[in-house]
Amino acid sequence: MKHMKRAAALLMALLMALPLFACGKKSDSSDLAYVKKNGKLIIGITEFEPMDYQDASGQWVGFDADMAVAFAKSLGVEPVFQIIADWDNKIMELNGKTVDVVWNGMTLTDEVKNGMECSNPYFNNAQVVIVRADVADKYQSVESLKDLSFAVENGSAGQAELDALGLTYTQVQDQATALMEVNAGTSDAAVIDYLMAAAMVGEGTGYEKLTYTVALNSEEYGVGFRKGSDLAAELNKFFKSAYADGTMAQIAEQYNIADKLIAQ
Repeated sequence: MKHMKRAAALLMALLMALPLFACGKKSDSSDLAYVKKNGKLIIGITEFEPMDYQDASGQWVGFDADMAVAFAKSLGVEPVFQIIADWDNKIMELNGKTVDVVWNGMTLTDEVKNGMECSNPYFNNAQVVIVRADVADKYQSVESLKDLSFAVENGSAGQAELDALGLTYTQVQDQATALMEVNAGTSDAAVIDYLMAAAMVGEGTGYEKLTYTVALNSEEYGVGFRKGSDLAAELNKFFKSAYADGTMAQIAEQYNIADKLIAQ
């Protein structure tokens, strides 16, 4: 009888402890708690003007960079920028905790939405074709592109569009490299984000001899966290507040992209 009473007491103690274990598990799985404990938010990026790029002093600036710094500040942690060398590995980088967030003018593709916990969309965008300005009149339709050799960022939305069209391309590290390939004449064309094209090609830019022609799609940008992360909801609240007080519009105007901003 005494043994039965002891067993019952032990079982009761275990049952009472279960909620504590459950609460502890929930806390451990919180990305918000993880980031605050580490004291930093590791932001996965590539060099992508006007979203993430380095100024003359080597500081990361751009719409996404400025917003990421402000978001980290709102969490009370330090923003740390980490280049994702192979954009195709962005989900792997998140899951391996090399980065805490992918914040780099990222298109909300099905792959991204299935593999990440994404924020609400915040910018409208498109994938556009880059060619030399002196031949641009020849490439004003999708049909006219079939004989061109493209440079495109590996794992990007631009690559997905070229795959869908069955066009020939070479994979490169990032969109900036794709532009350099066209400028050097080693590729006939590139596909990059409209927002980058508007900032980096044409008169008054570093690529005055290049221009953009055909838009291959329309899309939206979002920010990606680990699947199930509670940081996505935190960022959505931050976006809503920053949109309401004019911060998002002010930063977007600084980089001449306010016309593509999505209301929060």
